[in-house]
Amino acid sequence: MLLYQVVGVFRMKIAFIIGTRPEIIKMSPLIDEVEQRGIDYILVHTGQHYDYEMSQQFFMELELKKPHYNIGVGSGAHGKQTAMMIEGIEEVILSENPDIILVEGDTNAVLAGALVAAKLHIPVGHVEAGLRSYDKTMPEEINRMMADVCTQLYFVPTETAAVNLLFEGINPKNIFVTGNTVVDACQRNLKIARKNPELQPKIDSTSDKIDSTSNILTLTLHRAENVDHPQRLQNIINSLLELEDLTIIFPVHPRTLKNLQEFGLKEKLKKASHIKMIKPIGYLEFLLLISKSQLIMTDSGGIQEEAITLNVPCITLRYNTERPETVKAGGNILVGTDQQKIVSSVQKILEDNDIYRTMQNAPNPYGDGTASLKIVDIIQDLDSRGQLEIKIPDNIMGNITNKLVKIDENITVSKFEEKYSGKNVKIVFDGENAEFPRYDLDLRGKMVLISIQKDIT
Repeated sequence: MLLYQVVGVFRMKIAFIIGTRPEIIKMSPLIDEVEQRGIDYILVHTGQHYDYEMSQQFFMELELKKPHYNIGVGSGAHGKQTAMMIEGIEEVILSENPDIILVEGDTNAVLAGALVAAKLHIPVGHVEAGLRSYDKTMPEEINRMMADVCTQLYFVPTETAAVNLLFEGINPKNIFVTGNTVVDACQRNLKIARKNPELQPKIDSTSDKIDSTSNILTLTLHRAENVDHPQRLQNIINSLLELEDLTIIFPVHPRTLKNLQEFGLKEKLKKASHIKMIKPIGYLEFLLLISKSQLIMTDSGGIQEEAITLNVPCITLRYNTERPETVKAGGNILVGTDQQKIVSSVQKILEDNDIYRTMQNAPNPYGDGTASLKIVDIIQDLDSRGQLEIKIPDNIMGNITNKLVKIDENITVSKFEEKYSGKNVKIVFDGENAEFPRYDLDLRGKMVLISIQKDIT
């Protein structure tokens, strides 16, 4: 560790690129880790979430320093916004000359940061890489896929995400299964929230504070495929009106509020006494709110992760998710936007104690809260060995072929590659399941896709 600290102080500089609330949240424990080790860094805020409540407030709440740069792009069409980010980020990066650029997630800021880095031959570390919904109508899917094309270091939350990248041809030696920094962030930020009594969540400005016995369903709703679609949005609202036995707390996203008004649904919600529409609240207050909720209903990707981390059953208002691990673990259910399915799913979960406890106690697929430590360890180790720099190839490429072979000997991935020079394990198949080729994975009896490189002589 001492070696890493010395290397960090005198050699390495990290550039964090962030633009939205989720990125600030998930980068916060990484920034902590970098600061604690004395590593030089800059924080570049694109300003995608540009108003005080959705941006600057979080830096103060999360006890983070202000960004070194704020590009201030604001809202706008995807193309214009991304172009402005690219221009602003490039100017900063050329001035600061960092050794690595870290991006997180699937926003326009991630795409812009990754593209700038790739063009300038600076390595990209993509935190939360490899997530796939396989729905290319989602702008987030395009962002994360294109960012991963530009990435050198893939910090993936789970082996499922790692396998996604393997099937896209990514070298497994560049993929690191670290867990998700959302766990680190929840643990870090819930401590901050609980030590501030002023942050205790309220249903509104005049009501009593929410306590742990409140019959609360917390709802978030913001994705374009839901809130811009009149029939889908109406189905969701009608389902909420049926759930009269719950107190539904609904922090309303500005985009959602606009469409509720436009589609004539806002007044229906206001007349329902069990539904409390409130303005977007601070992250720490929201974290406390969901920690005290019986159930979470959302179309957010990040909140699916936070729900299983905080042991709160989750219902997701989507037909697919880039967080399938939460569904497989049993803490999350996809219900789409069918009114009957939403209502029956909520009722089934809350009326059956066995189902509720199973979801509440679902194992967290995103790790134990040490993802940030692992990521910084990996970066410092590569830097200390001179492996962060992107170098122009100076050797003639040999012929590369891929073969699927069955391994009959008792041998691990690392021993196989050591024994058979030039043969690299890409994907391991154990029956019907694909596996990430961890160095210590036993290959005996498994089918293995290997790449074989023959140098030109």
